[in-house]
Amino acid sequence: MSEKKNTGRRAFMRAAAAAALGGGVWLAATPSSGAWVWQIDPRKCTQCGQCATHCVLNPSAVKCVHATRICGYCDLCSGYLQPNAPALDTGAENELCPTAAIKRSFVEDPYFAYSIDETLCVGCGKCVKGCAQFGNGSLYLQIKRDLCVNCNECSIARDCPSHAIERIPLSRAYILKYDDDSKGTE
Repeated sequence: MSEKKNTGRRAFMRAAAAAALGGGVWLAATPSSGAWVWQIDPRKCTQCGQCATHCVLNPSAVKCVHATRICGYCDLCSGYLQPNAPALDTGAENELCPTAAIKRSFVEDPYFAYSIDETLCVGCGKCVKGCAQFGNGSLYLQIKRDLCVNCNECSIARDCPSHAIERIPLSRAYILKYDDDSKGTE
């Protein structure tokens, strides 16, 4: 048996064992430690909407995430509500997210907490743009490496007008919004 076949079989057996022990899809889909992964630099991202439409996956592997270090409880979230919303409530006509991926929960009068349901998020960036225009900018887009198939040529990166998506070593992922350096952390 050749070494190449042996290595492939060994990797498959490790992934199967990890899944059986509760590691599930995440461990099986995580690239090896010497791998390179695609990541969005939130400082360059312009929320153009192409992450939702250009990814080979449907829905996209790009998801909205919270920079919890800078997000507080808001009485009015511009990433959640439509500009000039007719009412400040959870009615679909008032929400900015087209898939209702942002969930609002009451904290105390007049404050609410906002969370992202990643299963509903398509990575369109509408909430990120709204939050950056009128809020504190705590929302940003990120490629979730447990969902990304790590294409050799990422179709989103190829068409990104701001060149915000780059391939970086796995040891440097994720690039976080509040990082002072460009190395990122996990």
